[in-house]
Amino acid sequence: MKIPPRIQPLVDDGLVDEVIRPLMSGKEAAVYVVRCGNEIRCAKVYKEADKRSFKQAVLYQEGRKVRSSRRARAMEKGSRFGREQQESAWQNAEVDALYRLAAAGVRVPTPYGCFDGVLLMELVTDDDGLVAPRLNDVSMSAEQAEEDHAVVMEYVKRMLCVGLVHGDLSEFNVLVDAWGPVIIDLPQAVDAAANNNAFSMLRRDVANMTAYYGQYAPALLGTRYAEEMWALYEAGELDTETALTGEFAEEGGEADIDAVMEEIKAVQAEEQARRERLLQAEQDD
Repeated sequence: MKIPPRIQPLVDDGLVDEVIRPLMSGKEAAVYVVRCGNEIRCAKVYKEADKRSFKQAVLYQEGRKVRSSRRARAMEKGSRFGREQQESAWQNAEVDALYRLAAAGVRVPTPYGCFDGVLLMELVTDDDGLVAPRLNDVSMSAEQAEEDHAVVMEYVKRMLCVGLVHGDLSEFNVLVDAWGPVIIDLPQAVDAAANNNAFSMLRRDVANMTAYYGQYAPALLGTRYAEEMWALYEAGELDTETALTGEFAEEGGEADIDAVMEEIKAVQAEEQARRERLLQAEQDD
């Protein structure tokens, strides 16, 4: 196929030998299957800010640290240099998150570097060597749903242990291969300690995953992993060895299951409305 302009410099530099085919195009990037030597990988080409439909990026960028004071000032002023640095920070956030999460025991695609707005990383495949499906395309038994939900909650916990919240976790941002769930799409990952929206994002991430798995295993719908994790995190008692129960009672009383269900429904409605807006924005592009 014709080489996309943004990938051409990587071909010129010998980082990519062939662009095989487009894989998908989303709200923030277009992804291509590429050949690098003898390996098949994927290249994620980030869209420029004015073409991206991730409208609330500012909520996710709150609390992100910039080492250079000159860059920080430029980003605050919104100058051309500042916008370029903000774009670079948005893209590099995913690379940084991928390395940190892999080191923490979270299954994510292996990154191979980000070059001028193009992230090269592992292509996650199934047993037949085909691109692994997204979770929303997978059906399962109640037993499998409970098992995979526990795995994802473990990953969310490990993310929080290294100070990160995915911020956009749903069945559309999880791949499933022969070994189970793989977490993808992390440029919006937030700093749990520095971002005031971190807990609400964590709660939404967990509610999205619980609602999806809960359609196969309804017993999961009464769990409260987000509140349990956050309480432990704030108390300084959360680490990779912490065994989660999914139970959480507010001070002075037992957990209100009806309230939990209403919260999950509200989060689902909010997420559905958000996805409809994103779909409309992509159709308008």
